[in-house]
Amino acid sequence: MNLYIFNVTETSQAAAFGLGTYIRELMVALRYSHINVCVVNLNSSKPQIKTEEIDGIRHWYFPTPISEMQNLYSVKKTEQYYRNIVYLFQLHIIDRKKLIFHLNSYRCGKLAEELKKVFDCRVITTIHYFDWCFNLFGNVSRFRKILLSKGNYQHDKLYRKLDESYRIEKNLFELSDQIIGLSENTRQILQDDYQINPDKINIIYNGLSDRNAVTDKQILRQKYLIPDIPIIFFVGRLGEIKGLTYALRAFKIVLDTLPHCHFIIAGNGAFDEYMNVCEGIWSHIIWTGLISKDKLYDLYSIADIGVMPSFHEQCSYVAIEMMMHGLPVVGSNTTGLKEMIEDGVTGLHIPVIEYDDRAEIDTDLLAEKMLYLLQHPDERKRMGANARKRYETVYSAEIFRQNMLDFYNSLFNSTDL
Repeated sequence: MNLYIFNVTETSQAAAFGLGTYIRELMVALRYSHINVCVVNLNSSKPQIKTEEIDGIRHWYFPTPISEMQNLYSVKKTEQYYRNIVYLFQLHIIDRKKLIFHLNSYRCGKLAEELKKVFDCRVITTIHYFDWCFNLFGNVSRFRKILLSKGNYQHDKLYRKLDESYRIEKNLFELSDQIIGLSENTRQILQDDYQINPDKINIIYNGLSDRNAVTDKQILRQKYLIPDIPIIFFVGRLGEIKGLTYALRAFKIVLDTLPHCHFIIAGNGAFDEYMNVCEGIWSHIIWTGLISKDKLYDLYSIADIGVMPSFHEQCSYVAIEMMMHGLPVVGSNTTGLKEMIEDGVTGLHIPVIEYDDRAEIDTDLLAEKMLYLLQHPDERKRMGANARKRYETVYSAEIFRQNMLDFYNSLFNSTDL
């Protein structure tokens, strides 16, 4: 079996939703399998086409389009770029037995089309996010209203953009032989809103390699000069879609009851936008910025609870990391996060309130749930232990490896072997 995994390196949204981690974990999962793996990096920053081998896996790098192409219309430029890549594949792919092209960006419809013209292959797509979720904050009710409008909003820029991205996504999904969704919520949306054949949809949760080093919490707190006080932990890009503003407002309410509590925020982004929200409580907040995985994992072990008031997640690696470290999570019940966090078992749900023109989170209720976990150590410990068990049985690297191997093998029936 010959597998080509596509990584669209310039896609910031995909990066924010874990595409790099997904491909790294997939490479680890397939390293000692019967599958010949090649990672194809599109729009690479490298100045020319390059190949290299890393840990037994071949990598191809295709640079961004040459300057002469920049004057072409964006769609035409992309189509030409993909045609050129497929032409090069024709020259360099020798072993074409059981050929699989695994796409990871919704903008790869033309690439899928060109690949299927040239090769006897299977084209599969993993959905890491729906584009409309960023603009609508995961508000599926509003999304469906736009779909039903059937062009009534054609003069509205946002509505035109959403309609275009929907058509691009739907085209790729229809071209794909099989689709990997990362949550049952994705399955439902694909069936109900994109009218995709259920037989093409496969739900395979993300998985992470276990790095939960057993280190005493007090030793780690001494290492980072953190006193024995309640710690709330947020991890992610500092953007509206992650709901950090609501978490900070809720934290202000928590401080009225637990004045010594601290909030650690790990991630990069527009710090200035959140400083006004933090006015008066700056001394209770630690901003780490982007930090190494080792330090991040230490902080997971130090924290008492995690908070994830996101408006949109498919299968969050942050949520998996929190579960891996036995951390109970107060998280929104939106999209894929709802099924990741079991309410009252591994954490607590906070509802996302959908309006016709926006989505919001009840700050008072979020504060109440955070306080409950902080003030009930036995419940916190129970949910944390359950979270760890859920990681081991659902989101571990071993489970992910087996699920992906079973999926790839299922693409070819007995007559293809």
